[in-house]
Amino acid sequence: MKAEFTAIIETVPEGGFWAICPEVPGANGQGETIEETKADLRQAIELILEDRKADILRGLSDDTIQDTVMIG
Repeated sequence: MKAEFTAIIETVPEGGFWAICPEVPGANGQGETIEETKADLRQAIELILEDRKADILRGLSDDTIQDTVMIG
């Protein structure tokens, strides 16, 4: 599933960049280049969303049907 998120990227006075994603609280990234920073942010977003999914599924019985629904 693909989704688009906003990346707010700023330069760091010491060099490099940092980024946040306002749609995913806690997601941030950093890097020496903008591309490296975006890749780091993308990884943070993926890890947070995987963790949220695990939290949602935790405790469901084995006979619960799980499926993916595409929205949009």
